[in-house]
Order: sequence, then structure tokens, then C-alpha cells
Amino acid sequence: MPGKPTELRKPVARRAFISAAAGLGSAALAAPFVRGAHASGPLTVAFWDHWVPGANEALRAIVEEWAAESRVELRLDFITSVGAKNVLTARAEARAKVGHDVMVHPAWQIAFHHQQLEPLDDIATEIESAYGPFDEMASFVARIEGRWRGLPAPSGTHAFPMASRVDLLRQHAGVDLQQLFPVDRARRREDQIASWSWEAFLVHAGRLKQAGRPFAAAIGTGTDAQNWLAPLLLAFGAVLINARGEIVVESDETRNALEYVVRLAEQMPDGVHAWDDSDNNRWLAEDRAGVIVNPPSAWVTAALGKPAVGQQIWHHDLPAGPNGRYRAVQPHFFGIWDFARNKPAARALIRHLADRDVVRRLVVASRGYDLPMVRALRDFPIWDEAGPPVGTIANYPVRGNETAVVAGYPAPPRIAALIHNQGTVGALAARVTQGGESIEKAIAWAKRELETYLRG
Repeated sequence: MPGKPTELRKPVARRAFISAAAGLGSAALAAPFVRGAHASGPLTVAFWDHWVPGANEALRAIVEEWAAESRVELRLDFITSVGAKNVLTARAEARAKVGHDVMVHPAWQIAFHHQQLEPLDDIATEIESAYGPFDEMASFVARIEGRWRGLPAPSGTHAFPMASRVDLLRQHAGVDLQQLFPVDRARRREDQIASWSWEAFLVHAGRLKQAGRPFAAAIGTGTDAQNWLAPLLLAFGAVLINARGEIVVESDETRNALEYVVRLAEQMPDGVHAWDDSDNNRWLAEDRAGVIVNPPSAWVTAALGKPAVGQQIWHHDLPAGPNGRYRAVQPHFFGIWDFARNKPAARALIRHLADRDVVRRLVVASRGYDLPMVRALRDFPIWDEAGPPVGTIANYPVRGNETAVVAGYPAPPRIAALIHNQGTVGALAARVTQGGESIEKAIAWAKRELETYLRG
């Protein structure tokens, strides 16, 4: 992802209330929850520090409008994910049992903290009654033991499609990405998209490397590494731990997937094992890569810094393997700590931020980066209209036959959280591509690691 300051932004002190904006219809819906909220003291909230310029400011304005109308004293933090500071902050608060009332947790962190998070089933029911069901992966990650312990946040949730150079794929691979993955979903031809496979991509990657614009992706324990390697392994049918909690990493599917990763790594830049989550973005934005796997943040950076590059970037489906086509998502969830001091206001804010118009404002402010986890709220025109090139993020929400997953899936949430947090998928791939281990030794290592996860 694009470089961001690593410092923690200063918390907002007592805010001067401002006039409520017109048109935010959810205020009336939220009002019953706010009763007594003012008397409960300030509401403290920790949001994810957004990558896209202007997105934090839009979220701050929306929350401050709501606070003014609801007569709630508000204190906000925006906490960076660089160095996992947001995750580490949540762990520190959970141990100390003091901190923010509301905190945004990425991916599997709801499963990690669920015993200290308030159930939110009533708000989930109200949102789904108003707008329809949440995405299946949101439920899988945040509905623990039958209770919603977190709810999808409209700011921060993102997916990991391929982001590719239209001109380079056309010139060196003979692939017209805009024709294969068009803006108009009605024009998608799944029979043609079937040719977009991992085996075909290996050939494309070789040609791109020869042209000096390789496929650029980290191989290691970082977040971005998990979010292209986990879908790749699943596409080959490789699973570390299944839904029953059984270790199944030792399989022909895993061997085939790792053999493929070894071959693909040969067509990638040197040094990818030392990359962090910003390197792949820089390579694409700086005209050094032909393809990466990432949200539109690299495109935004290129559009601002190198417009000629940004105008050639197209976001689209990942390749398919023998077991299908998968794409990683990185949901962000609101959680209310059980030690929160102002739970009524916390619940009211979460409900307010699920309002359709609020979600629309945040999606527009993020230039389409934020991805609602309510399927019916993926109809905003921003994805089809954003550019240049116009339509570059039309396929950023899953439009075809990809299955959205979070790294660690389909293991039970507690185990999946460990697989994700430890970067096990990326570490396994690194052992065979950098460490020089045989595939059998790498699988044996993974089995030992997974056994420790099951023992707790």
C-alpha cells in the first residue's frame, strides 16, 4: 500500500459542536440508542487510519455531525496499520481493560477478542432488515458462536483484485483486460474469463519479466503477501486446516500449489521476500511492474504522481485454478469493548454509520476503495465512473465467479485468526521459494506450526 506516516494521530480533544447536516436520515433510527449517552461521558472511538487522502476527513465530518445532533461529546483517534499498530493497540487495551469505547478491528481480530466484545445482534438484525444480508465472509469472520461480536465498518474494508497495466498485458501477453473484464457486467463472458487461469498467468508473468515490468508481490508474512497467496492456494484446493479443525495441509493439492509458487517466483523481482505492504504499490505506481494484487490505493497514487501510468491501470479478477477462483477481502469491523464506558452512544454510532447515505459518502471519499459488506450497497456508480481510465475499479467489488475469502479460511475462526496473524501461508511459500527447502520439509514445518495452534 502507498506509504503513510507511521505516527499515531493525536486524539481529538473536546470538540465544538457543529450544525447537523441535512439528509442524514439515519439520525432518527439511531436516536433510541442514544438515550442517556450524554450522561455516560465522552464517546471514544478508534478508526483505521485510511490510505486514501481525504477519506479520514470525510469520516471525521460525518461522525462529528452525528455527535453534534446527538449531543455526544466525542474523542477520535485514527490509528495506522503500518507496523500493525492498530492490532497492537487493540491487544494492549484488551489486556488493560481500558481504552476506546469503539474500535475498528481488521480481519480475524474479532475472533481474537470476541470474549471481550459486546454482542451486536440487534443492530445486525436492524441493518439486514433495512438493506439485506451481509456478505457471507462478514458473517463467517465476525459471527462467533452464533453472536455478532463485530459489525462491518464502512471505512477500511477492502478487497485484493489484480491491478494490471492494460497496455503491457495487451502488448506482451495479447490479453485485452478491458474486453475480458468490462465495466458493463452484462458483457462479461465467463467462457472467455475461464482462460484467465494461474497456468496462463505464469506464461504472462514470464513475458512481463522479459519486458522489464514483472508481476510484483511480496512473499512472506505480511498482510499483502497473505492476500494473494491464500487465494492462490485455495484455487489449487490447498487448505491448511479445514472447517472441522483438522490439519489437512499434507495433500497433493498443497504440493501442486507450492510447485506452482516456486515457478511463479522465478518470474518475479528479486528481493520480494523482504518486501513490506508498500513495495508492490510503489512498483506499480512508479512504472516498474505490470501486475500486482492490491486494492485501488496504488492506482490512486499513480494517478496523482504519474498520470500516464495511472491511466493504464485496470482492476480485475484473479486467475482460476483447478479448484476455482478466489479473491481475498480484508474486512474491518466495529467492536464495542465490554469495558466501554459509553455503550449507548457506541451502539448508536455504529448503527448510524451503516446508513446508506453515510456509506455512499464514505465510498465516494475513498474513491471507491471502501467496500461495503452489505451486498445491496455495492450499487453506487462510483465504481463504474471512477477513472481515468473510466471503469478501472468497476470490477473491484466481486462481479464474477470469484469466492471472497479471508486468509485462514476455512478453518474455525479462532484457528484462522492465528493462521492469518502468524502469516503462515506466506511463511510456507517463503520456505520453498527463498529458504530452498523441499516442499515436503516445508509441509512438515507447517504441520508442526498448525499443531501448536490447535493446542492453543
